[in-house]
Amino acid sequence: MTTKPEGRASPPIGRLPREASLGYQVNHLARLLERALRLRIEEYEVVPGQFAQLLALYEQEGLTQRELCERVQIEQPTMANTLQRMERDGLIRRVPDPQDRRQAKVLLSDRARALQEPLVAAAREVNDAATGGLDVSEVALLLSLLARAIENLESLGRP
Repeated sequence: MTTKPEGRASPPIGRLPREASLGYQVNHLARLLERALRLRIEEYEVVPGQFAQLLALYEQEGLTQRELCERVQIEQPTMANTLQRMERDGLIRRVPDPQDRRQAKVLLSDRARALQEPLVAAAREVNDAATGGLDVSEVALLLSLLARAIENLESLGRP
């Protein structure tokens, strides 16, 4: 192992075992979290790909597509497809923005509002399962470290 300037060890050049790869580990965790969430929310006919948008709209309804993209860090074409599916599935409706009729505000449907409690409960179950065996301070530290890593990468900007 070599040591980086700040005292962090890294594998020898040319080798990056999966267990030492932050990207691999976080991606693997994300896939496991998605699968666990999918199993818990499929009965509500909601898929994990719609979940971030729903959470953002539960926090603040009436966002534009662009604002949703910024909140959940999804590209415009992907968001357009997801919102189209959510509209088809009766989760949202879009209404013209009264200040700028070229844009639409995304509103929750009555169905989506009724699903808020069970969907949030399902997400909490998955989070609790993922953090089983960790105490409250360890979970707080984990979330803090992940937030710092996210900030580090966001500060690099986009290509």
